[in-house]
Amino acid sequence: MIDKNIPAVLGVGNALVDVISVINDDSLLEKFGLPRGSMTLVDAERSQQIYAATFSESSTLTTGGSVANTMRSFANLGGNGGYMGKVGKDKLGDLFKEDFEKRGLRTHLSYSENGTGRVMGLVSRDSERTMATYLGAASELQPYDFTPGLFKGYKYLYMEGYLVFNHELIKAGVEKAKAAGLKIAIDLSSFNVVDANLEFLKDLVKNNVDIVIANEEEARSFTGLEPEAALHEIAKYCELAIVKVGKEGSMIKHGDEVTRIGIVPAKAVDTTGAGDAYAAGFFYGLTKGYPMNVSGKIAALVSGKVVEVMGPNLPDAQWPEVMAEINKIVAEE
Repeated sequence: MIDKNIPAVLGVGNALVDVISVINDDSLLEKFGLPRGSMTLVDAERSQQIYAATFSESSTLTTGGSVANTMRSFANLGGNGGYMGKVGKDKLGDLFKEDFEKRGLRTHLSYSENGTGRVMGLVSRDSERTMATYLGAASELQPYDFTPGLFKGYKYLYMEGYLVFNHELIKAGVEKAKAAGLKIAIDLSSFNVVDANLEFLKDLVKNNVDIVIANEEEARSFTGLEPEAALHEIAKYCELAIVKVGKEGSMIKHGDEVTRIGIVPAKAVDTTGAGDAYAAGFFYGLTKGYPMNVSGKIAALVSGKVVEVMGPNLPDAQWPEVMAEINKIVAEE
């Protein structure tokens, strides 16, 4: 149940739909020129060809995109949030909107004449996942899509680093949200994103960003330093910095205080969406007003649960059990 009494988070990102299909062998990967285990960007025609060749009754459709994954989990935790992105006027766009709204998220979707972005996730018999991504409408989000009144009722804006390739877009969103009184959070998303946009990102974070979330590779790209030193360096720019260090857990620096968070033991099946889930848990704790160590433990718990399932989203039936564990964490502190 969404708690409307806690501060709200507006997520902005690439609105995608994941189409997950199991393939019998790797011949289809060879046919479409998809390196096994990779993520390859494809055009609309190639995406449609792959869809036609692999989609079946056993295929699954689910909302995707980094911040979309975060906001979906955040809503399932009871977080108060909304999502902004661009979709097509098609069945996949309808699926995206309906799925988010049934979870209690407010949707601020704009529409393109092009199709909704989709990720064809092809799962081999040994569970290896190969992804063919068609960004479609998602890549057409524009500065003017940040309309007057969009930020009303929100306290935080959370943007994915993947949007940073469009400098004008991310700058407009951040500056307009800041002017509306919101705190700005950004996930650095990928070390190659950071490498390609380093000076722009540093300027953006220094002048406008309050919360930075990064894994150790992204933090290294941003600062040139190893995780702990990188944490302190990033924290010079912003109010709150988080560096995730895989099996070592994570570190949070808020003001002068550093909090170390361990991992939750998990039987990893698929690490897709682990970072997105961490952000969902952290924002839930933050908006509930919990201390950093509690928010971090919740983040680690949700992340640990997600790696135990295929794909970036936990089954709906599992969330009550997760909430019971979160309530224990809160009670123990």
